[in-house]
Amino acid sequence: MTGQTEATDVLVLGGAGVDTIVHVPELPLPYADSYMIDSGIRTRAGQTGDFVALGLAALGLRTHHLDLLGDDPEGDLVRALHHEHGIALTALPQPAGTKRAVNLVGPDGRRLSLYDTSRARPGDRFPEAVLRALAAASRHVHVTITQPCAEALPVLRETGVPLSTDLHDWDGENPYHEPFALAADVVFLSAAALTDPERTMRRIAERGRAATVVATAGAAGAYLLTGGALTRIPAAAPPGPVVDSNGAGDAFAAAFLHGRLSGEPPERCARFGAIAGAYACTVPAARADAIGRDELLRQAAEPSR
Repeated sequence: MTGQTEATDVLVLGGAGVDTIVHVPELPLPYADSYMIDSGIRTRAGQTGDFVALGLAALGLRTHHLDLLGDDPEGDLVRALHHEHGIALTALPQPAGTKRAVNLVGPDGRRLSLYDTSRARPGDRFPEAVLRALAAASRHVHVTITQPCAEALPVLRETGVPLSTDLHDWDGENPYHEPFALAADVVFLSAAALTDPERTMRRIAERGRAATVVATAGAAGAYLLTGGALTRIPAAAPPGPVVDSNGAGDAFAAAFLHGRLSGEPPERCARFGAIAGAYACTVPAARADAIGRDELLRQAAEPSR
């Protein structure tokens, strides 16, 4: 464990792991005995918490990441990623091993993720003293929905530090996501599984603490709910060919939080998010990369299209 009480802009909780990337000819993938993968099959560090931390650090924010990691090759990849990008990491031992997933990526950049749920135990917890110390040293905490983050929410709320979370492709009904949705001050989610994004967003705001709710909608942009008003945020033009949507939502959240912590209004924060998300879609799946602050501000200064 490193630098537990150093001043931090954002503490990222959970979501550290490794993905194995497989480019497939189409999604859904038709059944066949075998497929030849000419582009190769690659394993790299980077799940939702890693990508949010990477995005925040690339934008110049002091970032600390807390999660459970195994003493295994996958855990070593995660540690190396944080070391390479100068991101403080508190890695607590996880006997079940480091979280991992297989991502099938189609030619259009869409992905299907297969998560290994055996990499957690029902009794997993973040030690309260460690959690309180890191939260107290932070301006903001971003909570991923991986285990055991739900059990950390009451302690985090007691600290008074503002919270954000990303519900990913929540359908608006799965009870697992509700504690996160109702505890956070800023809630991100994807509109992919929602038949009525506005209704779900307003339910989150009415039932929970969120003053801001953002639903990303891919090439259709995003919906921003703040102050009771719903605004449509246009998508940003990708700066290159779209090769992989993996990490786009995490990049959006990181850039939005950068704007929020810089005192920007919600609409400009969402504009930052759209630009960072579009950039992430141009990054090949086997690479971990994020837009920098100068490039983000340069694109944000241009008229939105």
